[in-house]
Amino acid sequence: MRDLRVLLALRAFRRLLTVRLLSQAADGVYQVALAAYVVFSPEKQTSPAAIASAMAVLLLPYSLLGPFAGVLLDHWRRRQVLLYGNVLRAALATGTALLIVTRVPAWLFYASALSVTAVNRFVLAGLSAALPRVVDSPDRLVMANSLSPTAGTLAATAGGGLAFAVRLASLRGPGADAWVVLLGAVLYLCAGLVSLRIPVGLLGPDVSVPPTRVRTALAVTTRGLVEGLHHLAERRTAARALATMTLMRFCYGALTVTLLTLCRYAWADDDADGLRLLGYAVAASGAGFFAAALVTPWAVERWGRLGWMAVCAGSAAVLEPALGLPFEPAPMLAGAFVLGVTTQGAKIATDTVMQASVDDAFRGRVFSLYDVLFNVAFVSAAAVSALMLPPDGRSVGLVVTVAVIYTAITVAMACFRRR
Repeated sequence: MRDLRVLLALRAFRRLLTVRLLSQAADGVYQVALAAYVVFSPEKQTSPAAIASAMAVLLLPYSLLGPFAGVLLDHWRRRQVLLYGNVLRAALATGTALLIVTRVPAWLFYASALSVTAVNRFVLAGLSAALPRVVDSPDRLVMANSLSPTAGTLAATAGGGLAFAVRLASLRGPGADAWVVLLGAVLYLCAGLVSLRIPVGLLGPDVSVPPTRVRTALAVTTRGLVEGLHHLAERRTAARALATMTLMRFCYGALTVTLLTLCRYAWADDDADGLRLLGYAVAASGAGFFAAALVTPWAVERWGRLGWMAVCAGSAAVLEPALGLPFEPAPMLAGAFVLGVTTQGAKIATDTVMQASVDDAFRGRVFSLYDVLFNVAFVSAAAVSALMLPPDGRSVGLVVTVAVIYTAITVAMACFRRR
């Protein structure tokens, strides 16, 4: 607690944290607005393919740009990245709002949304890279790394909740979605303005260190990812945990698209009711994430990391089809909670396995691969779901397929654990 009080007493840390909170709250608003427009607009005949496209727009920039964002951040002043990145996102989000009300072709809307999420990757990487520059002691950096991302996640959740509330309180039609997007634009602008209170050179990079040429740095980054993959091949436990988490993320993505489609077409008479049900599902899944954070330390102590991952996959293999196959709201919402617990519980265990099994010299590169696989698995699941789901979202085949994958994971992890 003393470290926390000291951190919050540091003016530069507070200002950087404020930029993060506003920026990630805006992310939450924008992402909910995008989902509401794509899935729940009355004038749009949304299909699973459209949902998959929206998820690709939200997640692929994180996957493809993530490993390379740091290269450019070592050449640009990070304070300026936070300023111009947030101001640019405010302008781009305003453009997205205008595109919503003018009903332009879908590809133009997605291009606009993609540009916002692409810039977002640089802002988040800049916030992380700048953090050591506003902490007074390396000993307090662990606390800072715990506080800032957690607070940012909570801000994004709060922003999403605010977007749900504004959308449900507004009149129906594309204008409601446009107002929510504009709310996100205002928050992006506020984040940019707050960054002006941070001195330009405070966040780095250090100009006394001659920067590597961008082309060389990009080549080194690509080579580093390949080296990280080779290192993973030598660390069997980490590789197995990563493969398990990738498959479980795929299952989570497939069931998420199923739930979105059910909320839109099977369970609600209008878009407002469907959006409200989706809000309940998000809350249930979030509660599962929180429960996983509480129970995982105890579970890992009892069963071990791989054992806990096997328990998570086995629980999902049994409970997800039991709760999902009726395709009714109440059991499915309970399933969202179970999915939150099992997916996040496995992720916490995977993070720990990766940190413990991978050499420090390779850890950054391996976690970059982890980030790419984590998001690509979700987008791939959305694409597969688009092919398998009927218009109302009731697909026995998809739910059974996911259960089979969970079962295979359980058996494989149990075998790995015995070796």
